[in-house]
Amino acid sequence: MSYKAEYIWIDGTEPTALLRSKTRILADGAEPPVWGFDGSSTNQAEGHSSDRVLRPVFVCPDPIRGGDNVLVLSEVEEINGEAHVSNTRALLRPIAEKFAEQDSWFGIEQEYTFFKGSRPLGFPEGGFPAPQGHYYCGVGAEAVFGREIVELHLDRCLAAGLKISGINAEVMPGQWEFQVGPAGPVEVSDHLWVARYLLYRTAEEFGVEATLDAKPARGDWNGAGAHTNFSTKAMRENYDAIITACEALGEGDKPMEHVSQYGADIESRLTGHHETAPWNKYSYGVSNRGASVRIPWQVEVEKKGYIEDRRPNANIDPYVVTRLMVNTCCSALEKAGQV
Repeated sequence: MSYKAEYIWIDGTEPTALLRSKTRILADGAEPPVWGFDGSSTNQAEGHSSDRVLRPVFVCPDPIRGGDNVLVLSEVEEINGEAHVSNTRALLRPIAEKFAEQDSWFGIEQEYTFFKGSRPLGFPEGGFPAPQGHYYCGVGAEAVFGREIVELHLDRCLAAGLKISGINAEVMPGQWEFQVGPAGPVEVSDHLWVARYLLYRTAEEFGVEATLDAKPARGDWNGAGAHTNFSTKAMRENYDAIITACEALGEGDKPMEHVSQYGADIESRLTGHHETAPWNKYSYGVSNRGASVRIPWQVEVEKKGYIEDRRPNANIDPYVVTRLMVNTCCSALEKAGQV
């Protein structure tokens, strides 16, 4: 007897990495082993020395194939065992370990847009739909497009054991969101990448593309983000720690350090309009969706909780965003003695 293991990895495409996958047949009871691939075909090697290594780091049930089959998220390594330059998970691990005692939690809101051909799903041929407004959390065929894909994707994420915590229709036709978390920095990132894989594979069955483009429709339409909710143990207990984290994200060169790594084409989305702050100006505020970082109203009332960084694009690498936020906020909290 045997089972199928679908190895999934993040390639070296720039400015936005893509997911790749391939199947290996394994004997029942065998653990998914280290495997290899042709890095010259994934922007991760030159043809004269193209072997690269897949090291399994997260395994879960495969809800598409079912049975005993599994999905195997893998880090990319050089043949000498060193992390490949595209392996951003390897950069996150030591930062997560360094500040592990602060017990960081993340919840990432992954927005995405369905395309059918060259147009967002729900956009009529040769024209535009009614202005945005009634599509957000909409109900009815005139407002919602692609729900059957979204529902199947949600069921598959749950069957895979991912920490998916909700879904909703977004402000543009064909635009949706799912949320992953709360979970630690490495876990939330692993689960988000696998959830993306399942999204692409599920949409594929309907002949639809799911894109993470930051501004999928130009003009008076919202972009697509990945609002990132963050807290530490101290922030969940003390409002002063909330303010320390917000101030740290705006200190010195930190705003540009973060924004420059918060996803490609971020200037087209962070314009100061459509519920965004300008990409080159940092701000934070209570219940303010026009700020870079929002403090939810109930957090101010209860004097404890979390913050929402509204700047990350839909096309972020979550390993990068969680590393930046943990490093910036936890360093400041440690310096302030708020741990």
